[in-house]
Amino acid sequence: MHALLRPRLGAGFTRLWTAAAVSNLGDGVTMVAGPLLLTTVTDDPALIAGGAFAGQLPWLLFALISGAFVDRLDRHRLVVVVNLLRGAVLAGLAAAIATGHVSVPVIYLASFLLGVGETLADTAYGALLPAVVAPDDLERAYSRLGATFTIANQFAAKPFGAWLYGIAAALPFGLDAASFVAAAVLIAGLPAVPRPATPERRDNLRADIAAGLRWLWRHRLLRTLAAAMGVANIAFCAAFAVFVLYARDRLGLSGVGYGFLLTTFAVGGLAGAGFATWLSRRFGAGRVLRAGLIVEIITHLTLAVTTNPLVAGGIIVIFGVHTMVWGVLVSTIRQRAVPDELRGRVGSVYALLETGGAALGWLVGALFAQLWGVTVPFWIAAFAMVAVTAAAWRPLSEINPVSGTAAAPSS
Repeated sequence: MHALLRPRLGAGFTRLWTAAAVSNLGDGVTMVAGPLLLTTVTDDPALIAGGAFAGQLPWLLFALISGAFVDRLDRHRLVVVVNLLRGAVLAGLAAAIATGHVSVPVIYLASFLLGVGETLADTAYGALLPAVVAPDDLERAYSRLGATFTIANQFAAKPFGAWLYGIAAALPFGLDAASFVAAAVLIAGLPAVPRPATPERRDNLRADIAAGLRWLWRHRLLRTLAAAMGVANIAFCAAFAVFVLYARDRLGLSGVGYGFLLTTFAVGGLAGAGFATWLSRRFGAGRVLRAGLIVEIITHLTLAVTTNPLVAGGIIVIFGVHTMVWGVLVSTIRQRAVPDELRGRVGSVYALLETGGAALGWLVGALFAQLWGVTVPFWIAAFAMVAVTAAAWRPLSEINPVSGTAAAPSS
């Protein structure tokens, strides 16, 4: 936790950090209220599940395009404008709920538009951070952002959102709308941020996207990290697609017990945010990332064989530590290595792999569990991560143990 309590990272980061905290609270409230709202207008499980998919679909459709625009436009202004537009969408949804005009298509449309905005704002935000934080402070910055996400989105927002929805169905969405406006105001007050250099021609969107893909493909370490993340997301989401059934049928937990089990992810994530920088400096980022791959394998194997809720909860805490540490270190390595003019495009490839891997994982995991039982996806995930670990082990040695950066790009 020492890394989180060190001196400030500057006024610019403080504004970004505060904006992230406000947005994370609002987003967490909506994540709880959205499914509850859908249950009031439909009893169809497929339509209820479709609400989440409507929000993810823009990442599959527009992630690479959004990355190209983030590298073309003023990122500072883009985040402000998109946040205001997302606030307007949520205000419209809240008004539709309050006036009794909400329906499945209205909810789907709002989710889709919010997802489109997210592809732009989140990609721009990630590319903007290195402009307000010194390279040596990026690990601390990502650790603080990770801790903020865990506290605001995972711990505080969920019960708060359910409570607000119980008072008035429109209230959580109105609060989230206000959070976007507040975040926009905070980010608008940032000092002037230089626009990315654009030496190449910018009249061909396809060429812009190809340039980002080509740069990433030629960088062996970042290419390996991107591929590892994509496969790991497939494995994770395949294993956890039916986690609620696993908790009930395999661990014998009630609904309340399942809720407590889910909080172990957040407990681990908060601990990981506190220790990511220390672990990197003590052992070197490459060793820590290698250890993280081993943790993934052990997690899936443990959950495949155990029937003890305490064992399952303990390994999930460790897994939560790993996922936060992995996210902090990989984000830092990527932002230090990628040229400013390519950060939007390279970041969008990572986002596409993350979302695409998650979507595919949820699909195949549910199918495997239906065909062969709730533990089979964990076995498959473990074997998949063994393959990922074998492929990524040597490239991870290219990370400089002192600076935590890629030793050198290669083609």
